[in-house]
Amino acid sequence: MFFQDLPSALVADDHPLFRSALIQALTPIFDQRIAETANLDSTIGYLQDHPGTDITFLDINMPGNEGLNGLVSCLHQFPNTLFVIVSAQESIAVMHRTIKLGAVGFIPKSASLDTIASAVEQILSGETWLPHSDAYDALTGVQDEDFAARLALLTPHQLKVLQYMAEGLLNKQIAHEMVISESTVKQHASAVLKKLNVINRTKAGVLFKHWTEVSEE
Repeated sequence: MFFQDLPSALVADDHPLFRSALIQALTPIFDQRIAETANLDSTIGYLQDHPGTDITFLDINMPGNEGLNGLVSCLHQFPNTLFVIVSAQESIAVMHRTIKLGAVGFIPKSASLDTIASAVEQILSGETWLPHSDAYDALTGVQDEDFAARLALLTPHQLKVLQYMAEGLLNKQIAHEMVISESTVKQHASAVLKKLNVINRTKAGVLFKHWTEVSEE
């Protein structure tokens, strides 16, 4: 991504004190071009209203995210924005999944302000940033390596259908939630199974949960 003048950033985190600290670390890089939100809905709303936002720092435990569901939704809706996970969750497996899904970095909340600033400079130069070598090593050898790549093929509506399928909703219930016809849901579901290369919706739901659920370790 090519940045003209100063890039713009969004800090999406529900903890005011941490937002302030992160903004302090980011100000030398972004000057005053930093916005803040406190939940997924307001984050999506801001990005819809400001499509030129260059980078978003997303807390995966922020209200509305439901594990990595929020990241997946944002990546699908805003492909021209870089997403960096900033979280107190420091599981290497979670770091691995966020990068495979499309995030460009994972910064632990325990990182110093200097480390955060250095990580952001590296990310803006076009590199991926993780906190230590073990996290990079974990980018190989995990089950269903290409699932994230196949997931990226889904349209926003197909992704939403998959999210509801993973929750165990029937086609009729999905149709009600999305305000579309049941036949349209069936079409979306069929496309989901084909793109993910799975034989049934149960397998699709299990794989999706494997990639998006975040457990405390």
